[in-house]
Amino acid sequence: MAIWNPWHGCHKKSAGCVNCYVYRRDESIGKDASVVAKTGDYDLPLKKNRQGQYKLAAEDGIVFACMTSDFFLEDADEWRQGCWDMIRRRQDLHFHIITKRIDRFAQCIPSDWGDGWDNVTLCCTCENQDRTDYRLPIFLSLPIKHREVICEPMLGEINMEKYLATGLIEHVSCGGESGENARPCDLRWIQEVRRECIRCAVPFTFRQTGAVFIKDGKTYHLERKLHISQAKKSGYSYIPNMGMADVIKYKLPDRGALFARLGRSDFRSRFHLSAKDKAYVTEKGIDTIRSHARDFVEKRLSAENPENDGKQTPMKGHPVFIAQHAAACCCRSCLEKWHNIPSGKVLTEGERSYIVDVLMEWIEREMHT
Repeated sequence: MAIWNPWHGCHKKSAGCVNCYVYRRDESIGKDASVVAKTGDYDLPLKKNRQGQYKLAAEDGIVFACMTSDFFLEDADEWRQGCWDMIRRRQDLHFHIITKRIDRFAQCIPSDWGDGWDNVTLCCTCENQDRTDYRLPIFLSLPIKHREVICEPMLGEINMEKYLATGLIEHVSCGGESGENARPCDLRWIQEVRRECIRCAVPFTFRQTGAVFIKDGKTYHLERKLHISQAKKSGYSYIPNMGMADVIKYKLPDRGALFARLGRSDFRSRFHLSAKDKAYVTEKGIDTIRSHARDFVEKRLSAENPENDGKQTPMKGHPVFIAQHAAACCCRSCLEKWHNIPSGKVLTEGERSYIVDVLMEWIEREMHT
């Protein structure tokens, strides 16, 4: 990875900018980060060493542009064309441009941009639902070859599945906020975006926890050196068909506590076996119903990313279907939220057996009411 900062300084744009790390760093050395100035590295992509070789080489990996500003900042309009010229010239490099100003993109591209350049990835940041719903429709309407979404700092739960479903977004990353005044990031928010990415087969990276991280309702204050390592250790990053979720550590819920919780849910507790359902169970026998349950779990839930996940279990038609909704075993999202079984992994034999046991316990309870 390489960093190219052709100019420095920025103006705060939205909620994600409140605790901007550039402002914090500049303030610590008595500098005003709101002053935008061209840097000595403006022409870094064209600079060469004494051997006549480019200082930025292809083997250095991705070149992140404007990490201490915004590439589409109004103040930089007079300098941007020169940057495009250098990017065009260095086809051997791949440039990532991260922006909160995607609404200025169309007026800032070069005349030969066409439907995008192969060596440029645009990364649109979305820190909350409001900015997601404002920026992503614009982002998806623009002529761009490679698109990524960055939710850092993540300031609330975000639903972006309808945007991911377009197939135009290549990667999503999420993470918390660093710094002394960091706002909290909740693991539940990370998990929700991750589940949406899994359903849409979009690679996902849990980049960092941030300084204030909430997990299972408990708030943790983490040293800066732990933000990235703890996120990596969690195993929540995801690449389709790579088995990455197998390392996620979790604990199945206590069965009694689970059924008590299900009973308190207005939605889950409304499901009951009808007289017809009970007659079916009696006619077929409990062993046959268990066999049906195993079959449904295997075919509809076991895959890393089951087909039509979230919609694969009918609301009626079989006692096991009713049990799946009542016991929150109807889709992979519910399995994660209620049973802690991570999305994005092929279910093990032990996990499948656990789900079947829960379903059968619910059915047997119903048969005695």
